[in-house]
Amino acid sequence: MSQAAAYGSPANFRAKFTLAVETQMVEARVPPRLEFALELQVSIGPVFQLGWGSFGLRRTVPITGGTFRGPGISGRVLPGGADWQFVDRDGLTLVDAHYVIETTDAVRIEVSNPGIRHGAQDVLDRIAAGEPVAPSQYYFRTAPRFYPPDGKYDWLKKSIFLGDAERHAELVILRAWRVA
Repeated sequence: MSQAAAYGSPANFRAKFTLAVETQMVEARVPPRLEFALELQVSIGPVFQLGWGSFGLRRTVPITGGTFRGPGISGRVLPGGADWQFVDRDGLTLVDAHYVIETTDAVRIEVSNPGIRHGAQDVLDRIAAGEPVAPSQYYFRTAPRFYPPDGKYDWLKKSIFLGDAERHAELVILRAWRVA
């Protein structure tokens, strides 16, 4: 059957095609939802500065342990990971944490967690000095990626996650949400 026979005219075809595309676009505009996945409490060691480079002050923060808990998952953060950072002259910190978590049923899951932190200089100075600072006074967001072995925790590798973090003197608290 020809286009003219099916739709009557080229103008009628364009109108029906445009309506079909617009309908699909409206349906695709449903915003994603966030579902709480887990909270990690990550113990950290002292900041180790590596010096200034073309991207800012290079430094690393050792990950010494911790715990995590969420619906259907819990366990501990294994020591040995680190957060590799670049700190710009204006205080913007690019973080890139890499570590391993172990579930209570002994499954080890690699975590890669890039993000950014920034705030007013006086707030960043208080954080650096180990003083308590309300998380609402600075921006600290991440995009954790999980690499579990095949099995029970496959759901971690099949979604995008967003993290909201808090920096304390010897602890980072990260709440991760699955984008649904």
